[in-house]
Amino acid sequence: LLLLLGVPPFIRLSGKISDPISASDLSSSDMEKSCSLLVYFDKGTPAIANEIKEALEGNDIPAKVDAMKKAVMLLLNGETLPQLFITIIRYVLPSEDHTIQKLLLLYLEIIDKTDAKGKVLPEMILICQNLRNNLQHPNEYIRGVTLRFLCRLNEVEIIEPLIPSVLANLEHRHPFIRRNAILAVMSIYKLPQGEQLLVDAPEMIEKVLSTEQDPSAKRNAFLMLFTCAQERAVNYLLTHVDRVSEWGELLQMVVLELIRKVCKTNKGEKGKYIKIIISLLNAPSSAVTYECAGTLVSLSSAPTAIRAAANTYCQLLLSQSDNNVKLIVLDRLNELKSTHREIMVDLIMDVLRALSSPNLDIRRKTTDIVLELITPRNINEVVLTLKKEVVKTQSGELEKNGEYRQMLIQAIHSCAIKFPEVASTVVHLLMDFLGDNNVASAMDVVVFVREIIETNPKLRVSIITRLLDTFYQIRAARVCSCALWIIGEYCLSLSEVENGIANIKQCLGELPFYSASDEGEAADASKKSQQVNNITTVSSRRPAILADGTYATQSAASETAFSPPTVVQGSLTSGNLRALLLTGDFFLGAVVACTLTKLVLRLEEVQPSKVEVNKASTQALLIIVSMLQLGQSSALPHPIDNDSYDRIVLCIRLLCNTGDDLRKIWLQSCRESFVQMLSDKQLRETEEIKAKAQISHAQPDDLIDFYHLKSRRGMSQLEVEDEVQDDLKRATGEFIKDGDNANKLNRILQLTGFSDPVYAEAYVTVHHYDIVLDVTVINRTKETLQNLCLELATMGDLKLVDRPQNYTLAPESSKQIKANIKVSSTETGVIFGNIVYETSNVLERTVVVLNDIHIDIMDYISPAVCSDATFRTMWAEFEWENKVAVNTVIQREKEFLDHIIKSTNMKCLTATSALEGECGFLAANLYAKSVFGEDALVNVSIEKQTDGKLSGYIRIRSKTQGIALSLGDKITLKQKGGS
Repeated sequence: LLLLLGVPPFIRLSGKISDPISASDLSSSDMEKSCSLLVYFDKGTPAIANEIKEALEGNDIPAKVDAMKKAVMLLLNGETLPQLFITIIRYVLPSEDHTIQKLLLLYLEIIDKTDAKGKVLPEMILICQNLRNNLQHPNEYIRGVTLRFLCRLNEVEIIEPLIPSVLANLEHRHPFIRRNAILAVMSIYKLPQGEQLLVDAPEMIEKVLSTEQDPSAKRNAFLMLFTCAQERAVNYLLTHVDRVSEWGELLQMVVLELIRKVCKTNKGEKGKYIKIIISLLNAPSSAVTYECAGTLVSLSSAPTAIRAAANTYCQLLLSQSDNNVKLIVLDRLNELKSTHREIMVDLIMDVLRALSSPNLDIRRKTTDIVLELITPRNINEVVLTLKKEVVKTQSGELEKNGEYRQMLIQAIHSCAIKFPEVASTVVHLLMDFLGDNNVASAMDVVVFVREIIETNPKLRVSIITRLLDTFYQIRAARVCSCALWIIGEYCLSLSEVENGIANIKQCLGELPFYSASDEGEAADASKKSQQVNNITTVSSRRPAILADGTYATQSAASETAFSPPTVVQGSLTSGNLRALLLTGDFFLGAVVACTLTKLVLRLEEVQPSKVEVNKASTQALLIIVSMLQLGQSSALPHPIDNDSYDRIVLCIRLLCNTGDDLRKIWLQSCRESFVQMLSDKQLRETEEIKAKAQISHAQPDDLIDFYHLKSRRGMSQLEVEDEVQDDLKRATGEFIKDGDNANKLNRILQLTGFSDPVYAEAYVTVHHYDIVLDVTVINRTKETLQNLCLELATMGDLKLVDRPQNYTLAPESSKQIKANIKVSSTETGVIFGNIVYETSNVLERTVVVLNDIHIDIMDYISPAVCSDATFRTMWAEFEWENKVAVNTVIQREKEFLDHIIKSTNMKCLTATSALEGECGFLAANLYAKSVFGEDALVNVSIEKQTDGKLSGYIRIRSKTQGIALSLGDKITLKQKGGS
């Protein structure tokens, strides 16, 4: 249709392969008919009906084609054009042109063929003879498209005279006609009166199936038996079970669909069908093997079956070149990982081979799967593979090497935390990337080193030695800050402390940093650095979110701590720390001062010579004072910020007058706080793993079949394993989803009042991408309701899929009506509508207005986890923000936060230790992801007033407007503590 009308082709989103796609699938929303695709046509530009009529009456074929296209487009967009029917019958019907004939069939498919009472219009008799002639036409194309057209007809009065001609085409020599004739027979047989029209249709199709040689026609014949006479299809399959592997791809796909349907209704017979599935796992078609694996997983939980399916998925993962196919296969493997982890552990190296793909999404999904499958048995092989991939990223041949290296570093970090024994094999390799130009990658390395040096004390000496040797290569301020903290905390021996101080002095270069003699030189350097700073500060001059979730307006000096640091090229002579300080980064200067102070304090403990201690203390004071002098000079574009100034002055006072309490805080408490942070992080990860674990319950009266007492005669090993797994699942309650029955009652919504003549209620089932309304309609009157129709409309990103049908409802009877609604984004939507019906006593139609159905955003978002750095990056990038004022009767900060977390179905990223205590203030970050991959960020900042009430704001940020508004409305509704 799209090609005929000159419209670019689109992918049809609904229906199966066997469904004929034709113009009845394409209709107007104004006409309130279901559609898979709405072809838009501007009604202001087309010719008037009279102009179309004139073109149709002429003899110009191209003009007729153009006129028919315009007529079809107008009909699809809600026009009726009744005056064209007779013209088309007289002047278009006799045409022999194939394009005109196809457009004629589309036109006949779109127009209404019945009156208001459901009777066929008298003028429709005019087209019956034409259809009969087309079914006997010598041209194969005309016959084929006419048979295809009959698949879309539902009017028995039109179809009945054509049945002999349809059956005659079953034996035509051309396969195109035979395959469409089979589809026509199937559609006629499925009509309400189809069994009376074609009594022996299954027998005829079965004969055709036994003699047919064309793969497509054979597939259609088997599909007809599968749909209309399932027992015959099963018998045919079991009779030719040895030849299934030789059948064509299309027929094999229908066979798998039949097996799924049969085994779903009769689980006791799945043993003989599983043998067929396993035989098809070696089929040459990738589509068949993929469907086989999915069918095998859905029917059997036996280890042999799951292992075969997983092996098939791994083979597809390596053999297919399409990235979308690989992502889909990885999703299937991820599902197997959650249900059959023990089997997937054995295939971890096969999954890792997907890292050879250059696509970053495939690599990320692969590492996510592998990280949850590592065990003490395979950890060495996994880490060795990841190390090889890290080395490959140094070549620089592929795009996004930096991002891929960062992802690998994070994966290795995770492996080393779970299995500390492998840290020694990777930590020194990764430390080569401390000076990486990709700052994020270098930052991940230094964070990894910081955690490993604490959790694995055996590596402390080698890590410190390597860090001091490579420190000069670091070019990023954030990486330098973290590396300096490690040097200050973990240089414990005399030689390490002395090397640490000497290394910092060497990277700082000659003192002083600034003097009156080189003011001109420094001024020139400051002008150049000011150009760089202007670029960074202009883009980042906004309220920043701190680590505890609160907002702060940063000065230019402190902005460098959170904005991407400027990488300055340096060498051993210039010094990387000196180059960074000359750009005005006094946050780094404060870190240098603190590190020197810690090293001097520790030197007092390990150095017996007071002279050496005093010398080191004097040198540290000279460096710190020089940084203060640089910060207060006019050579830099901005002076030192107050926070850094206070921190540096504190270091000077501490070096001049050291007390035992202060020494304990600087040398012990900092390490203890870091250890506590690591333990909190590990506790959060443990809680997440427990939350993911499936909670199963079994009823005490559930039946358990003891397979030991069963006869195993004739059962294969796979069937025996399947029996065992089913018994185990039944015993542990895995077949039962907790709370399903209670949730069903909660999702029943009353649509009409009890006094209305028609009572309706709906059960709402929310899937990821669609909503199913199961509406129960009850006729509470003593009259028969005719042409009863459930008319629905939507608001928001919801779209109706089904065409509303008319029903006849007997007195005091009920009817189940299903409606499918497609969801395209995470946004609160509303479904509204009415029920329209007619009675014999009242001529006009009666309308009963239904209550609105509100679709909750909570059904589409789920808690998720991300790092603080990722949270801050997304917070800075997302453009939509919704600010909700706190208005609640709850008076405890933590209780209010817990209520918001429960109401919004989000995950709190702030550590539990940071939320403990009663200080009158609370700030926390919440995070969730939608089923469409959208991110939802929430920052809660509250303060307790003197009267005991809570005040503050809840800020929501997202990339799309829908999440920000919908989540804000949800929080506004729920934050007072209501249900």
